[in-house]
Amino acid sequence: MSTPLANFIVGARRLHVVAGGAGAVSLVFLHGMGTSAASWLECMQRLADRYRVAAPDLIGHGLSPVPEDHAEYRRDRTLDDIDDLLADGGVDVRRPVVLVGHSLGGYLSLAYAATRPGGIDGIVVLNTGPGYRDADKREAWNERSRRNAHRFGVPEQVADLNLQEDSIVMERLTAIDVPLLALAGTADRPEYTTSGEYLARKMPRASFVAVEGGGHSMHEAEHADVVAGLVDEFARRLTA
Repeated sequence: MSTPLANFIVGARRLHVVAGGAGAVSLVFLHGMGTSAASWLECMQRLADRYRVAAPDLIGHGLSPVPEDHAEYRRDRTLDDIDDLLADGGVDVRRPVVLVGHSLGGYLSLAYAATRPGGIDGIVVLNTGPGYRDADKREAWNERSRRNAHRFGVPEQVADLNLQEDSIVMERLTAIDVPLLALAGTADRPEYTTSGEYLARKMPRASFVAVEGGGHSMHEAEHADVVAGLVDEFARRLTA
């Protein structure tokens, strides 16, 4: 079908990464809470003949370590993991780089762009949002995340990856000056469509596409062709 994918261990935190492909643009895929890099394989295999592709298992997921210490799951530690991945010569991620994130991975992609201006060249997010400006809404979200760790199939401390620590993404949206494509499935919860439309309004170089009939994990199988096609179209525009 396409260039075979291989397994790597990268960075001081030794994240497991699936990578392969070839091309002028690198696509780095970030998965959602309770899944793994494997959730992106359908899309990666469709794109690996035209792009360098890489997907880490976030800390506490897949084949990456599962530390006991809650501090290991702070957002900024995870953004450091992404730094390690982008800098690792074995995985061979090269600029231009597009972060492609689903749910939690989408939020992390936005947070990376918000805290590391100039560090990436594009973002695609699926069924995600920029977090909450209001502290009470953040705490309500955080409480639900802690309470529902078992529903994600992860240990309690791993759910800390999902916590909203501040409103930095919301505060910096208008300053994120890289192209962004927000995707939301029409069969998913309507707040993801609302969030995608919000990103398209607030960010200077953003657009939104509703994927008809797409569910929360539409990239895994049901709409993998559609999602891969939209990512491909977005990445082509970066080098046009």
